[in-house]
Amino acid sequence: MTADTMLKFVAMPQSYPEKRAAEARAEDFREIADRYAIVQAEEQAGRCSQCGVPYCTVHCPLHNHIPDWLRLTAEGRLREAYELSNATSTMPEICGRICPQDRLCEGNCVIEFTGHGAVTIGSVEKFITDTAWEEGWVEPLVPGPARRLSVGVIGAGPAGLSAAEYLRGYGYDVHVYDRHDRAGGLLTYGIPGFKLEKPVVMRRVDRLKAGGIVFHEGFAVGSDATLAELRARHDAILIATGVYKARAIDVPGSDAGGVVEALDFLTASNRKSFGDAVPAFDDGSLDASGKNVVVIGGGDTAMDCVRTAIRQGATSVRCLYRRDRANMPGSQREVTNAEEEGAEFVWLSAPHSFTSADEAGSVAAVRANRMRLGAADASGRRAPEVDPGGPVDMPADLVIKALGFDAEALPHLWDAPELGVTRWGTVLVDNKTLMTSLDGVFAAGDIVRGASLVVWAIRDGRDVAASMHKYLKAKAAASPAKEAA
Repeated sequence: MTADTMLKFVAMPQSYPEKRAAEARAEDFREIADRYAIVQAEEQAGRCSQCGVPYCTVHCPLHNHIPDWLRLTAEGRLREAYELSNATSTMPEICGRICPQDRLCEGNCVIEFTGHGAVTIGSVEKFITDTAWEEGWVEPLVPGPARRLSVGVIGAGPAGLSAAEYLRGYGYDVHVYDRHDRAGGLLTYGIPGFKLEKPVVMRRVDRLKAGGIVFHEGFAVGSDATLAELRARHDAILIATGVYKARAIDVPGSDAGGVVEALDFLTASNRKSFGDAVPAFDDGSLDASGKNVVVIGGGDTAMDCVRTAIRQGATSVRCLYRRDRANMPGSQREVTNAEEEGAEFVWLSAPHSFTSADEAGSVAAVRANRMRLGAADASGRRAPEVDPGGPVDMPADLVIKALGFDAEALPHLWDAPELGVTRWGTVLVDNKTLMTSLDGVFAAGDIVRGASLVVWAIRDGRDVAASMHKYLKAKAAASPAKEAA
């Protein structure tokens, strides 16, 4: 059957799910494209060449069995495709929506190299698992045999949730602590609904809660409990906080009113989508409606801000990035989506200063230096440098800083000076065990590797859960009273 259903990439052109018209989708926060119909999914999955060395799998951080579940999809065996997809990922439908496939699996598809266009892996992945939810194939989380040991997970983002699911499956009592009032971390509050609708995240969280994982929401480690107190409460701890400290812009006027952090802006918007009262949005501080908006940065967070501002009804939206389009870190697909929706990109530009025009000190304009690409830096990228052509001014009532995130000072915040960190503030771990400088305290995700992709956080959660399981089994063996009955 494989010969009849696969290798159709020559006759069957690449086709992504159709996007809604830009004018229509810019009016709401729904995802911009629906998923495939069954026939389309089977046809697009059938374009896979089933190559001997699956570079898509190699370049997927989770090493998903992509050619195998593409074949099963093409053969109409959707439940088996879902089960195989789910075997390596705790959140396949989320990865299908927000992974930068153009830089990972699809960007390394052999068919892409032949000029026929990559297999639409992410869209098929989304289709498979969304179908599984609708058909009732997503099974409840069933805990393993009770081990009478408990684990505390600090952070309910993708790394923490992934680890919590695996640890519960091993049979541990799992408690997740998060400072927000809803679990999900950046999946819930940092990523806009037009990329990831919130019910998709909440159904995952609800499944974990139904499986006996206890969530302590609105719980801030450091004020509600110290790290030492949590260690006394549990047999092992996982630090999976992510990195949330916004990088600053050191230019004149950066403290002007209306110059805001990207995550503050995105969180306010996402909270409004939940129906929350958000004073800083309601008073206009974090609402782009009717404003000239300038977003500074070239990553995916910057793209999220640009596209959110458009949906809020901004008068104009410009994105400043110090390099050119080819050298930006964000997804090219996201740039294309933003341009279709009306954003203007000002390449090779960087803020020189922010000016205000009233006594209140509210920002009124951005003065930007023109840039050019000079010699390559240590990473091999050509370093931007100021072009002597002179700066350019543009109106701005709201400036959103999206320059990336660094780690917060956890040893200070948590009254845990003995917790080892790097010079960047990320938590130091043993590369093999993923344990920190504190016995029984592990760390995973962005708080270890720095700001990265959701798929890497899920992978790290999977890896650290296995390491913690090994540690806890050894701990139980050394303390017979703790062993499971």
